[in-house]
Amino acid sequence: MQAELRVIALSGLPLFVPGMDIACAIIAAAARQGEPIGATDAVVVAQKIVSKVEGRRVALADVAVRADGAALAARSGRPAPLVQLICDESSAILRASPAVIVTRHRSGHVLANAGIDASNVGGNSGGGEDAHVLLWPRDPDASARALRAALGPAGRPAVVIADSLGRAWRMGTLGTAIGCAGLAALHDRRGEEDLFGRPLQATVVAVADAIAAAAVLAMGEGDEGTPVAIVRGVGRWIAPEDGPGATAGLRPAAEDLFL
Repeated sequence: MQAELRVIALSGLPLFVPGMDIACAIIAAAARQGEPIGATDAVVVAQKIVSKVEGRRVALADVAVRADGAALAARSGRPAPLVQLICDESSAILRASPAVIVTRHRSGHVLANAGIDASNVGGNSGGGEDAHVLLWPRDPDASARALRAALGPAGRPAVVIADSLGRAWRMGTLGTAIGCAGLAALHDRRGEEDLFGRPLQATVVAVADAIAAAAVLAMGEGDEGTPVAIVRGVGRWIAPEDGPGATAGLRPAAEDLFL
């Protein structure tokens, strides 16, 4: 059977605010578009709308700067309230420069600025006393599990929460799974054979990240207004149980050769 992957970006979704029902909006948008969601689909949701609904929008003017934030702001030359939020959201600061602060987020993900972003936040996100930024969900895997449960009327599809992250040694960003439920983050193919009968020795496929990357490419990251996509053709990786989440795909710090 020929493999096929289909990605459908959902249009007509609202501008999300705290407390809104993401699952209800997704089900309604999919129905309007003639693409009802099924149990063998993966629903990929932009981190930003999850963070907005969970009330993770912060005004920089409300941030109390402490000694750790002030010291890192002085080192990096970046605004102290923003740097304080980066410190608060991180378990470790790995590198710092005026261009970027590389952190290990509390969830374990290594990324720039602890995932804090000002794009598509609303209000004055360009700077000044009334600037706002958006933090990641407190627990992206828990957010994915909750959303999957709420999508029960749609057959409990897998859920991936995606953000666009930079990559070591590569330019540009790529859609990445920061939370998932009902989907294995990794597919370990070691021990299987290649076309010539040679056992695979190192092939572990980052399934959740691959699905997130495909979906974000269709969803866009600017003014498209399509922060959710349905990915079809991934049923073989979907499971009834929620699974360990996206953190299962993180390389243990003890195995990191660079940090």
